[in-house]
Amino acid sequence: MPIWHGAASAANWEFDIDQYLNPLIPPSAVPWLPAPLAHFCGYRRPPSPRPIGNLIIILWAFLGVFCGVSLVLVVTAHIPAFCLDGAPVVIGSFGAAAVLEFYAIESPLAQPRSVFFGKVFSSIVGVAVTKLFLLAGPDRFNQLQWLAGSIACAAATAVMAITGTVNPPSGATALIAVTDEGIRAIGWYLVPSIMVGTILMQAAALLINNIQRQYPVYWWTPEETGQAWPCHRRWREQHDKKQRQHRHSSGDAASLEEEGAAGGGVHLEKPPSRGDEAGRAEEESDEPEPWRVTFTRTRSETGRTLRMGSHEQAQVIITRGRVSVPDSMYLRPEERLILEGLSERL
Repeated sequence: MPIWHGAASAANWEFDIDQYLNPLIPPSAVPWLPAPLAHFCGYRRPPSPRPIGNLIIILWAFLGVFCGVSLVLVVTAHIPAFCLDGAPVVIGSFGAAAVLEFYAIESPLAQPRSVFFGKVFSSIVGVAVTKLFLLAGPDRFNQLQWLAGSIACAAATAVMAITGTVNPPSGATALIAVTDEGIRAIGWYLVPSIMVGTILMQAAALLINNIQRQYPVYWWTPEETGQAWPCHRRWREQHDKKQRQHRHSSGDAASLEEEGAAGGGVHLEKPPSRGDEAGRAEEESDEPEPWRVTFTRTRSETGRTLRMGSHEQAQVIITRGRVSVPDSMYLRPEERLILEGLSERL
């Protein structure tokens, strides 16, 4: 929630829109899709894909940028509303977006939420500012074009930052909506043009980036979503059970053990034998509820989310049946499974 402490502490004001949106966003359905479709939507069962050399990454980036930009230019050229005097209007920011979406695919700036909504919001801001300044007349607009472009780019940046959809190429989208005569001529058609082009490039990215790599890292946010949905708890239990089944298979357990050792000395034991499982079941038979790890997030004593550099010390607490992490700490699904696995072993 936003933190207000008066003018004296204005430097500490904070606002995180995800605290309001994440509970309302349905949990990702990608893990439940058929395996081939889930693969090209970025879902991977443990273990994670093996790293590849940078030359292969450059090769796939070259092919991806070529295919993505070609697809956008060819399709939009056949839509009359996106053309000016019969010639297609080329939106230059797609070139910068292609570099992010096919090369820097692990960057938060390249994930679908930022890519799509960042472009859409920026195009709306850019066209709105242009229309507003055009009310002063063409001559006056030409004199104030520098001001309109600056306002459009700055406002687009603010909107993206507030909505958690920061995407650098989208700043160029807002700017060219003011400065490019061809873009100004198509007016509000810039918004659907951006939407169509972004969807086409994302489709190419999902196909090409998932051949030897993984994209996207997440669709909406790395944090948990859907807490407000009645089915969230049941879905979470089913998803965790499905992940544990893969984790406790012989190959996956070894893979997670190596990953934990590389990430900070965490070692997962091999799955217990049938005898050990039976013994543990007898020891825990007096527990009223089935074994389940409770995963919680904590805040500082002042109620504010802990940030880097805070004087209060952030802690990860693992006890039997409970894992508690700071509210400001992002965890990937495999990292969460490692913590829950450690809690189960206590």
